[in-house]
Amino acid sequence: MLTGLLLTTEATIRDAMTAIDQNRKGIVLLVDEQRHLKKTVTDGDIRRAILMGIDLDSPLELLLQDQQKIADSKPVTALLGIGIEELLLLMQQHRIRQIPILDDDDRVVDLATMDELLPNAELPLHAVIMAGGYGKRLRPLTEDLPKPMLPVGDRPLLERTIARLRSSGIRRVQISTHYMKDKITDYFGDGEAFGVELNYVTEEQPLGTAGALGLMEISEDPVLVMNGDILTQVDFRAMLDFHCHHDADMTIAVRQYGVEVPYGVVETDGVNVRRIVEKPTMKNFINAGIYLLSPDAHRRIPHSRRFDMPELIDMLIQEERTVICFPVREYWKDIGQFEDYHQAEADFARGGVGELQGVSA
Repeated sequence: MLTGLLLTTEATIRDAMTAIDQNRKGIVLLVDEQRHLKKTVTDGDIRRAILMGIDLDSPLELLLQDQQKIADSKPVTALLGIGIEELLLLMQQHRIRQIPILDDDDRVVDLATMDELLPNAELPLHAVIMAGGYGKRLRPLTEDLPKPMLPVGDRPLLERTIARLRSSGIRRVQISTHYMKDKITDYFGDGEAFGVELNYVTEEQPLGTAGALGLMEISEDPVLVMNGDILTQVDFRAMLDFHCHHDADMTIAVRQYGVEVPYGVVETDGVNVRRIVEKPTMKNFINAGIYLLSPDAHRRIPHSRRFDMPELIDMLIQEERTVICFPVREYWKDIGQFEDYHQAEADFARGGVGELQGVSA
């Protein structure tokens, strides 16, 4: 019942990340030898550690110190025997998806999760897949097929993306089309055969990476936007939780990317040399082509003209809106180039696409 959920405070951040990936609950519980709950570490805590550049082999104590700076850092718990309605109310009040269950001696005996209490619940968002590009860098493969319809294994990439959305609890999906749109609409129809409700928005002329959103009705729920040439196992539920936790207007999925400098890098202070680092790997976060937009952010996209995501990001930042990043530590591959497409095919063939991939920090 508690397999893979309990750790001691001597564990490392990587231990917690591994346990979360294995238990698929989005959380681990830190306990003492008698199973008394000390703290909780969530998927969001791990991702914030990655963004801060914390070494994942550091002790969990580093994360706990940050939690202790927050006034209300005591985990929300419930006593054994509590009803489902009360649990759901607690989750709603505290905007959480997991609650440890304790016995009369304050020992952890179970974990309640929203996914288990409401197994068929839809995520309160809809998705938009940008699938109108020409895929020029993949010609001649894209001379007869739009890029999102290229096969990965025995199914088109776009079908795998829709299946991933459906399994995450997303049922409303819109697809932005332009190049060879009939190849997409004829294959997917209204989406019923694929377990989703599909609608299409046609760009009569290319509108950039965000312009098609200006043609769509603005929902009261957040909208998940993703490029149609991405193969990923990113946890959309975790991304939405992260977005809501930070009260964000826009959340940008990012991927850690390292570039090895083939020379010794000289660090200077004016004319003085401080040190030389031989062939370092420079790490940065790159745009992963997946976004969450609040309704207010969606409203800022102009109607019927070319508009790109960087323009929207700059606009929101200038307005001092909350724009945050969500690090993708799961499998992710942009298949915009030949070598990436072939790598994605190879990953799928050996089963790597279905596995959560850790990151180093």
